[in-house]
Amino acid sequence: MDKKTALVGLSGGVDSAAAALLLKEQGWHVIGATMLIWDPSLPVPAGPRNLNACLSPQKEDVSEIRTLAEKIGIEYLTIDCREAYRKAVLDNFRSEYAAGRTPNPCVICNSVIKFGVLPQAAREQGIDFDKFATGHYARIEQNADGEYLLKTAKDLSRDQSYFLHRLTQTQLAQILFPLGEMTKDEIRRLARKAGLAVADKQDSQDFYCGDYNDLLNFPNKEGDLVLQDGTVIGRHTGIWGYTIGKRKGLGLSGFKEPMYVVGIDAANNRVIIGPKASLYSDTLCATDLTWTRGHAPAEEFDACVKIRNLHHAAQARIRLSPDRRTLQVRFRQPQLSITAGQSAVLYDSDTVLGGGVIL
Repeated sequence: MDKKTALVGLSGGVDSAAAALLLKEQGWHVIGATMLIWDPSLPVPAGPRNLNACLSPQKEDVSEIRTLAEKIGIEYLTIDCREAYRKAVLDNFRSEYAAGRTPNPCVICNSVIKFGVLPQAAREQGIDFDKFATGHYARIEQNADGEYLLKTAKDLSRDQSYFLHRLTQTQLAQILFPLGEMTKDEIRRLARKAGLAVADKQDSQDFYCGDYNDLLNFPNKEGDLVLQDGTVIGRHTGIWGYTIGKRKGLGLSGFKEPMYVVGIDAANNRVIIGPKASLYSDTLCATDLTWTRGHAPAEEFDACVKIRNLHHAAQARIRLSPDRRTLQVRFRQPQLSITAGQSAVLYDSDTVLGGGVIL
């Protein structure tokens, strides 16, 4: 009987390498694939770069990953995803910041590029495979109705289900997460035993490790820093340099308590400043909704909600709008720094229900 084939997204880190290694040990025919996303035309200043960023010059990285694939004993190829990445991720990144919101590029990259463009482009190149796998920390299960459920990882300190919440039933049916039941220590031990050079490599920290203004490349657009009552207290050079909860670099003094960015008024080119207490809210509205099972659980239901990846999911009541295009979340307890542009992800215990973009 022919072996089943798994295409594994290789990033050059220990997690994706361990995923490939595990699948090979389980009897899969494994092919490693790296998505090329670096565009040399990006207006990024010359200088040292951080190899632990997703978006960085990849020539040296690809050479190292190819060597890694040879060590594991698997085939290897690269997939050019630059144009799609620029349109789906970078253009969205720039437009969201220009509108005064703080986007999460990793959420879009996973749903559109990593689990969409990459495997599709591989098939178009004639690569035949049964499943697509990555080194993400998450789990996939099937319920009694045959629906695929996205679940949190066993190692909750590494769980990445927040970034994966936009995956569809079609995508989940084709995906393997070999690391979902493992801890980071177990994965590093596995890599050391196999003699992989990446066994102790530092984890990727961000999608880009430089100044975000390198990617935005916006000209200065001065506006007012204002208090919540509209009093002008200073000037800014662009709303894209601010996000909810920012405190450092505001250039403010003379206040009795620390002051933070509590709002961004893009329509009037204003950044709103206030005390920490003003950062708390018990409600949010989200749009651009996706549901893991293809539909919402009900028009109104209870769930735990994360408003950013490192946020501890908080209990809330969810209510959909009549047209089901937006939802309102009412938390049982006020939450700190709810930020427009970030994702609100809904959970039922360890199961992802879906999510949306915070308005």
